[in-house]
Amino acid sequence: MTDDSRGADSAWEHRVTQTVIRLSLLALLAFWCLRFVSPFINPIIGGIVIAIAVQTPYVKLTRAIGGRPRTAAVVLTLIALLILIVPSIVLGASLVDTARTLTGELDAQDLAVPPPPGRVADLPLVGESVYQTWLAASQNLEAALVKLAPHLKDAGLWLVSTVGHLGRGLLMLLLAILIAGALLPFGQRGAAFARRAASSVAGGRGPELAALAASSIQSVTRGVLGVAIIQALLAGLGMLVVGVPAAGLWSLLILIFAVMQLPSMIVIIPIIFYVFSTSSIAASVLFAIWGALVGLSDNVLKPLLMGRGSSVPMLVLFMGSLGGFIASGILGLFVGAVVLSLGYTVLMAWLEGSAVEEEDPATAPTEIHQ
Repeated sequence: MTDDSRGADSAWEHRVTQTVIRLSLLALLAFWCLRFVSPFINPIIGGIVIAIAVQTPYVKLTRAIGGRPRTAAVVLTLIALLILIVPSIVLGASLVDTARTLTGELDAQDLAVPPPPGRVADLPLVGESVYQTWLAASQNLEAALVKLAPHLKDAGLWLVSTVGHLGRGLLMLLLAILIAGALLPFGQRGAAFARRAASSVAGGRGPELAALAASSIQSVTRGVLGVAIIQALLAGLGMLVVGVPAAGLWSLLILIFAVMQLPSMIVIIPIIFYVFSTSSIAASVLFAIWGALVGLSDNVLKPLLMGRGSSVPMLVLFMGSLGGFIASGILGLFVGAVVLSLGYTVLMAWLEGSAVEEEDPATAPTEIHQ
């Protein structure tokens, strides 16, 4: 072996060693960064989503107050915090009042269960057992509670766990709103960074896909999350007026169902029956009309709020919101729907662009300038 070949081999080994060391150090640095940032990944993603979703009203507000972006960001952040905090206070107060009422009635032995209607026994599979349990509770509530104590204990533990996760999710949502407020004044820099990142991944189609991603986020946020929040707030307002117990809890359930693209009438219809059994005819009829309008309002609100945004299948929204809720609580409910919708939209656009290039490479765009 000549001296030249030995020198070339030595130089190649040196370059390989340096490359491995550099990549190892970069991987270690990335691991440490991800480890330290991991508790904040969901709030950061949520903050980015919120910042993109409110970009249009933020720009309009900035112009309206004389071109002061930081002031506009503070105002929008305070509005978002009020929208989050006020319903949370109402939800907590409703749950506390309901628990206090039940506890007082149990202590005073005034809690009574009405006898079950005969048609309950005719229900398939569970009708007879439900009828017997209900009848026993109406005749001797204390004995029925003793019999159901193990099941009530499990249900209570589940409820406490759920409330704990809900509280943690609300804190994460609060943090996401604060992050969004901090990001709003840097919207132009963020958009430029997103275009550069997309260009490094998708080449010439990067800026186009980045713009499509922003449009998809705004569309889904307004058309899905915005409609869900409006429905939950209106339904909760109606329940508070007629005195439905735990109105905040039912409003939260309506919000979850609406984000998952499930009909909110699943929750509203049983409450309508409850109101008819406890309130006057006039109040019950008015609440039934109000509940029907709220439950069907998404048919009108979605086309108005989504505009010409991307069309995302209901299954994608359902899987994203449900998976996000299971993984990250109340914040994941919103972020999961948006992120999965974004991934679906970008994937479909990329596949359509690839199909066009394969059919006619000569006419396919090679570079997109902004």
